[in-house]
Amino acid sequence: MTFWYSRHAEEEMARRGIPRALADGVLRRPQQIVPERGSRKAYQSKVTFGDGPCFLLRLIIDDAIDPAVVVTVYRTSRIEKYWRKT
Repeated sequence: MTFWYSRHAEEEMARRGIPRALADGVLRRPQQIVPERGSRKAYQSKVTFGDGPCFLLRLIIDDAIDPAVVVTVYRTSRIEKYWRKT
């Protein structure tokens, strides 16, 4: 699937210090894809930023359009809130 980053997603990655390469890695191989509101999905993976703690990196995707758009990107330490047990 082909993706593009919205201006908002690009701005948020820069503001939050999330490297584009890390976000691209989650897009290519997410550990989970979970439904969000409407046609949106969260592509998410557990990642570390350098030697720091583990975070959940979440990319909110709208794939109802082609190519799919990355709406926003953020990391959270509240992994248990978003992680789906299978």
